[in-house]
Amino acid sequence: MQISTADWRKRCAADGEFREAARFWSGGLVLRIGAQAVSLQVHAGEVSEGEPAPNVRMIEYSGSEATWAQVLAAKPPRFHNDLMANLSTGSGLAVSGDPLMHAQYYGAIMRAVELLRPVVASSPASKASAAETEGEFDAPQGRYVHLQLGGHDHRVYFEEAGQGIPLLLQHTAGCHGSQWRHLFECRDITSRFHLIAYDLPMHGKSLPPVTREWWSEPYALRGEFLRSVPLALSRALGLDRPVFMGCSVGGLLALDLAHKHADQFRAVIAVEGALRIGGDFAALLMLYHPQVSNAYKARLMDGLMAPASPLALRRETSFVYASGWPPAFLGDLQYYIEEFDLRGLTRSIDTRRVGVHVMSGEYDYSGRSELGFKAHEAIAGSTFTEMLDVGHFPMSENPDAFIRYLLPILSGIAA
Repeated sequence: MQISTADWRKRCAADGEFREAARFWSGGLVLRIGAQAVSLQVHAGEVSEGEPAPNVRMIEYSGSEATWAQVLAAKPPRFHNDLMANLSTGSGLAVSGDPLMHAQYYGAIMRAVELLRPVVASSPASKASAAETEGEFDAPQGRYVHLQLGGHDHRVYFEEAGQGIPLLLQHTAGCHGSQWRHLFECRDITSRFHLIAYDLPMHGKSLPPVTREWWSEPYALRGEFLRSVPLALSRALGLDRPVFMGCSVGGLLALDLAHKHADQFRAVIAVEGALRIGGDFAALLMLYHPQVSNAYKARLMDGLMAPASPLALRRETSFVYASGWPPAFLGDLQYYIEEFDLRGLTRSIDTRRVGVHVMSGEYDYSGRSELGFKAHEAIAGSTFTEMLDVGHFPMSENPDAFIRYLLPILSGIAA
């Protein structure tokens, strides 16, 4: 595999996405591809000619030619679509350099790598998100409801549409209910289900309580509080044993609710669910570093998505992460990585009382499909669905594919 350094530099210098991500960057990137090394030097955000000076701080990625051949493929295989996906799964790459600079300019680093791949046309956005005529309204309507959570009054925002069986929708860590917007426009779903997508407190439009000095304490999401939100919302809205569907943090919560509150729900759908995620929480502290912007979170989330998902919807999913309250994502991971653990507890989940359905995206390197399948195996009577060519955010990155996988499950619940 031979790469033209001059051509690579020209592509980066001409690419608007790279230039945006590389602004103010003085440093560079070295790729060691087997015995070959190619370098990209940037000064104050502008690509420089020539070899890097000895004092320039460089980020270096290294791996075999075979590994790089997969990373640089037109459609990279699972766990090779993103540098952090490869590193996190031990799939052949190694990195060295300043960790802070790596986080600050990871968007530029990944874009530079993408520019070495063959150009392929992106999939069309989605049937569910097709442009409407000016003046048309989308289906959901939004409201606020006051819930007593953790001893404080919380003004919680939710959107709803449809009729029939109530279906509560929980978003991913650090995000909000807009992730579910495509389901609201699917008549095959809303004709049978009353969809309710809410924003967790301190996420999206659910503002913090005014009776607590939340700004003077670190934010950490705990299971007891998280479980209380759908329970309180269900009571306030007078829902009769709703279905609960959540993704990522919400996927873990789905199984948590089946374990601890089975009688409150007729079924749970754990999207990207597992019995335990685990991981090194300290390695994630760059997610809330005062010198690292929310753009880092957004670019990391792109690596959790499948390359076949429509580019416009992948970018929309990342955009929501870049727009969130800075501590929210890392704080939500306290539950996702540190606290949640249902290993050895699943025998008490009775799927005759509450249906349990686990759905896992092929390209998700966090809540991997292997973990989802283990959860299914441990919960007698549950179902498992692996969603091919889909990543960690199926409902927002590729809603058409997600809806195809989801409809049989909902039909079973409705029956």
